[in-house]
Amino acid sequence: MEILKVSSKSNPSKVAGAIANIYREEGNVELQTIGAGSLNQAIKAIAIARGFLAPSGKNLVVIPAFNDIMINGEQKTAIKLMIETK
Repeated sequence: MEILKVSSKSNPSKVAGAIANIYREEGNVELQTIGAGSLNQAIKAIAIARGFLAPSGKNLVVIPAFNDIMINGEQKTAIKLMIETK
């Protein structure tokens, strides 16, 4: 499964396009965010992607979870958003 890393500076429309493309190819996508700003952009992107995929009868389901990751030798808690079909 491909992991898209979303930052607070990510463009939601571009992330949405990536979500839709990966979803069409693989059937699921995972987003990784650290911090409130990046989570906000990720949620916007998911809403936009849902609009891209809805005309083809696809309804996205988002499953949130915590994930501990290492960045520059420091442990951080990320939020991962697993996107699947209902």
